[in-house]
Amino acid sequence: MQKSFTDGMGQEVTVNFPPKRIVSIVPSQTELLFDLGLDKEIIGLTKFCIHPIEKFAERTKVGGTKKLNIDLIKDLKPDLIIGNKEENTQSDIEELSQFFPVWMSDIFTLDDAMKAISDIGELVDRSPEAAYLNHLISAGFNDLKTLALQNRIDKKAAYLIWRKPYMAAGENTFINDVLVSNGITNVIDAERYPEITLKKLEALNPQLILLSSEPYPFKEKHIEEIQEALPEAKIMLVDGEMFSWYGSRLVKAVQYFFEFQKELY
Repeated sequence: MQKSFTDGMGQEVTVNFPPKRIVSIVPSQTELLFDLGLDKEIIGLTKFCIHPIEKFAERTKVGGTKKLNIDLIKDLKPDLIIGNKEENTQSDIEELSQFFPVWMSDIFTLDDAMKAISDIGELVDRSPEAAYLNHLISAGFNDLKTLALQNRIDKKAAYLIWRKPYMAAGENTFINDVLVSNGITNVIDAERYPEITLKKLEALNPQLILLSSEPYPFKEKHIEEIQEALPEAKIMLVDGEMFSWYGSRLVKAVQYFFEFQKELY
């Protein structure tokens, strides 16, 4: 039967329910779909959808999140494509929408992420499984917020996602909301992902600088160049998936952030 849903961008999407041939074009949502138990239904994913790795090898790769292989997706004949406004290219989505139902998320906060999990669960006929994941995420992040208050974590930080030029996660991003949940105030007051120089970063005087593992793979060698410009700041390498993946990865992120907070006491 056909059933209609409203996606994260307010668009109505009508699918053959439940969908049996799904192409997922966002890594964190691909992992979520597998964790919801959709093993046989996922027929295509991007080259970045590496979790779980044993499932990745078995599926057709339809390009990257920003540059999809449209012809290959057409050949797969999906009855549902699941994407994200920020991760995917508008022109790709508009073209695919002419041929297939495309459900899009648009996520800025933990609340948005949990709503998307719930909505996707309903979309793919896995509402109980989605509700259980959200229960774990909600309980876990509430505990993290409580611990941050109890341990008086109140750090001013910058979260860097790119080098040459340096770029940071600013306001109105999912990363920013995750930082706040762990007692951290973002010193970057611009929206989205602005470029920033080390001189400007020095003027903002963050106590903490977090170097993400993705999309730019910061390593130990990059700490030295930043530490020279900001000798008083604590600089840490962090797992970008834990800060920016908004699907079922958030369950694993809870334990990660318990350990992360210990380093900030």
